[in-house]
Amino acid sequence: MILITTQTGDIGARVIAQVLDAGEPVRVIVRDATKLSGNMPSWLDIIEGSHADAAVIGPALDGVDRVFWLPPGNPTEPSADHAYVTFSQAFADALQTSDVSHVVGISALGRGWAEPAGLVSASLAMDDLIGATGVAYRALTCASLMDNLMRQIDPIRDGAFFAPTPRDLKLPHVAKSDVAAVASRLLLSPDWQGVEEIPLYGPEDLSFDEMAETLSALLKSPIAFHEMSMDAFAEMMRSIGTSEGMARDYVDMMTAKNNGMDKMHPDALRHDTPTTFRSWAMAELKPAVLNWPHAVGSGQVS
Repeated sequence: MILITTQTGDIGARVIAQVLDAGEPVRVIVRDATKLSGNMPSWLDIIEGSHADAAVIGPALDGVDRVFWLPPGNPTEPSADHAYVTFSQAFADALQTSDVSHVVGISALGRGWAEPAGLVSASLAMDDLIGATGVAYRALTCASLMDNLMRQIDPIRDGAFFAPTPRDLKLPHVAKSDVAAVASRLLLSPDWQGVEEIPLYGPEDLSFDEMAETLSALLKSPIAFHEMSMDAFAEMMRSIGTSEGMARDYVDMMTAKNNGMDKMHPDALRHDTPTTFRSWAMAELKPAVLNWPHAVGSGQVS
């Protein structure tokens, strides 16, 4: 049986769909079962609660041999370390007395970066925690996700999007669909052993100006990128309810990315992540922008 966590998130939802399509018995942990997709099979094994809770995760591992592990990364936690490492402690403890043999986790590029990197540093510490339990573990260390732009549909409809990144800095970006496909393949074919990272870079490095050019062509309307200061970025994060510690960790992560953390291994293989930014935007962002229900200003696209 495969246990899937955070299955109502974008990556988890794709993983559970692919695993169910393969006919595997599946168990999920969810805080609120009503949030599960309505097309879930009646035989799906559902446990309600938090996968950070020892009283939940311990029994949830009964009869399970493979796990997809992804903390929700709650931005209201005191820090990224709390959101990833502390969150995963009960799981790591329970693994050592369970029958779980293989775990696939979602993490981030950055192994070997010497400076603080916020959420990345915490994700890598989580990997170390799980890897030390003795299970076979694959950490999918991801570049920045293309799908993060889905949070800016409203401003994109008004003709702009924002990030605390130099406009001409080329960085790797990966689609969640590719991440989920790699995770599902590993879960369905557990013929691997040991502890390893699998870097997921996406097929190309792009600047935000290049992304804006692509979006302008696809949406047939000018879309501009605007660089934010780190102070403005931190204030924006706090304004949407992010804790002070997590806002600081987001700043540390973005600063590390701007300084080259994601490009430490320029010769990394990219065949596992074929989705280009253009194809992702055509398939996922463009329909979302065109169907966005809110009123828009002069930058409305059609």
